[in-house]
Amino acid sequence: MNEAQIQALFYEMANWLVNAVPNLIGALLLLAAGYFISRWAANVVKRLMGVRTQVDQTLTPVLATFVRYVVMIIAVVAALGQLGVQIASVLAVLGAAGLAIGLALQGTLSNIAAGLMLLWLRPFRAGEYIDADGIAGTVVEVGLFASTLRTAEGIYRFAPNSDLWNKPILNYTRNPTRRLEFVVGIDYRDDIAKARDVLLTLARSDTRILSEPEPLVVISQLGDSSVNLTLRCWVPTPEYWETLWSLTEKGKAAIEAAGLSIPFPQRVVRHVGAAQAA
Repeated sequence: MNEAQIQALFYEMANWLVNAVPNLIGALLLLAAGYFISRWAANVVKRLMGVRTQVDQTLTPVLATFVRYVVMIIAVVAALGQLGVQIASVLAVLGAAGLAIGLALQGTLSNIAAGLMLLWLRPFRAGEYIDADGIAGTVVEVGLFASTLRTAEGIYRFAPNSDLWNKPILNYTRNPTRRLEFVVGIDYRDDIAKARDVLLTLARSDTRILSEPEPLVVISQLGDSSVNLTLRCWVPTPEYWETLWSLTEKGKAAIEAAGLSIPFPQRVVRHVGAAQAA
């Protein structure tokens, strides 16, 4: 390559840089602006959803994420257009890439599909306590790919949406009332009718226990050491645990105050003498 050719190549590169650098700077500015605008738009969506009480708050993180991705995609397409790339070609490439990525990430897509179904059917919402075949906790957020929960011990739990969607879900918070069962054992020699009256009186004196359906006491088991009585009653769901703990404490005191006893497990052992054994 002679000197004239080198100079021509240098001039061509200089001309390309003169034309390309402004476009490159413009593309970078578009990407930066898209990034900040996407974050701002997502925060706006969260604030708007937060002040609208009629909107389910479970939808907030998904809508905010969706808005952010849409803004970023628009910014990327605009930046490529600034660099002179044909938009139609970009869309075609994105379509082909999307198909390839979809085949490679079937598990991720199944999580997205499961997340959409969870948001559509809403078997649980943010703030409700659920148990999906061992995945238990209070729902913090339902995301596009996974959901986050807080266990009863305050531990953070991250669960893919497909794991929640493909399993039976027990929602302990959804219904306004819940049945409570309190079991207490009395001695076989005690008066069952008296024990029943004690438990019913205890239930009717607690304002948290509903009068309808009426509290019921039944003999649930004839155990090895005791006759087990079960008090069945209905309480508002938020009052369930406080009522159960209160009945456990007051039930023992009421049984003992009535002259009844809660027996310890016992076993009758018969000793056969050596002479009898012979």
